[in-house]
Amino acid sequence: MTRDFVGYGAEPPHAGWPGGARIAVNFVINFEEGSELSYPAGDGVSETALTETASTAPAGRDLGAESMFEYGARVGFWRLHRIFTRFNVPVTVFACARALEANPPAAAAIAACDWDICGHGYRWIKHFELSEAEERDQIAKAVAMIRETTGKPTLGWYCRTAPSENTRRLVVEHGGFLYDSDSYNDELPYWVRVGERPQLVIPYSLATNDVKFGRGIFGPGDDFFAYLRDSFDLLYDEGAERPRMMSVGLHMRLAGHPGRAKALIRFIEHIQAQPQVWICLREDIARHWMARFPPPR
Repeated sequence: MTRDFVGYGAEPPHAGWPGGARIAVNFVINFEEGSELSYPAGDGVSETALTETASTAPAGRDLGAESMFEYGARVGFWRLHRIFTRFNVPVTVFACARALEANPPAAAAIAACDWDICGHGYRWIKHFELSEAEERDQIAKAVAMIRETTGKPTLGWYCRTAPSENTRRLVVEHGGFLYDSDSYNDELPYWVRVGERPQLVIPYSLATNDVKFGRGIFGPGDDFFAYLRDSFDLLYDEGAERPRMMSVGLHMRLAGHPGRAKALIRFIEHIQAQPQVWICLREDIARHWMARFPPPR
């Protein structure tokens, strides 16, 4: 994989978002609960990442961590679902296939919404630890199960934390994806070439993301709101000349708690009070970019 330190440089393209919007805002719900490493799944370990405790269980089963993941599926998802449907805000679901299989009511709710789906793995595992054959199989199984549980296609791909050196090539090889989001290096989509094929990349963000609660960076919900608001305001100001894109990443077991969900509501109210804002799906961004900026020959 080559690295590009230049990108669009000082003159990024004018995105030309619909309606003359200065900024495209995409909300993402990471649907992971039920696909994480656990004793019931036969993994011999309990996943503790992005939970309310910084502790880990080096040996033995961590029932507390398991129950925190269950909270995300049992309570957090439905709170986020209520908020987004109340404010009529579209959402992209970064979906782990086994998590949808474990929660048929939530899968049915996603199927009934106009939300789109980006594949987040067959399970919530690190793809860079997989062999090429294992990763190819995981991608195929994820796409099939997401279609089975929701009736929806998997339009994009995003690995947990980071891809492997094979991920983008395997995504292109599988076919059917509009884009991948396995990158954090820009604020606009861009094209890359994978062999002889063009591939659209819609960068994601761990900055405007509630993972900072799980890593002890954010404290109260005010921290989250202030960071999202300031990020949006600067991008909105810059967007008067060069429209931008903003991804907001959410986890059901984090942002689904009341104190953090209240901060999310405040942010939605803030951006909905501004003109020239396009709140959209990741699919919308992909299709717009493909039409306005076809892949270079």
